[in-house]
Amino acid sequence: MIEFGSRARTLPAPPFVVWQSLAAPRRPGARPWLKLLADESEPVIVESEEPNLVVWSSLWPSRPEDRVRFELAPVDSNRNGGTSLRFRLLTPERAPDASKSGHLRRRLNRLLFADLRYSYGQ
Repeated sequence: MIEFGSRARTLPAPPFVVWQSLAAPRRPGARPWLKLLADESEPVIVESEEPNLVVWSSLWPSRPEDRVRFELAPVDSNRNGGTSLRFRLLTPERAPDASKSGHLRRRLNRLLFADLRYSYGQ
């Protein structure tokens, strides 16, 4: 797989909460945060390992073979501490051009480090 985008930031919720948000964003009682655009589709969980890893199928029908890999780690040893969340955009094919790569990275930044973060009250 070719990596064409990556970013890590800290979220205020503990890893098990962030994992649940990524692994089942539409479950009953879940915080509403995954607001998709018209050119995006609901992700399918391709792989998961609670509470450290979630891999989504592509959000973008124009790039169906892409994957979004989420790696989670506790910020500190306190179970209720925050989470270091890294996303990696991966493809088995050729990476998209700089414009498309930038768009996909910006969308994930918005979804994760704005919308998901805000759902935790920050």
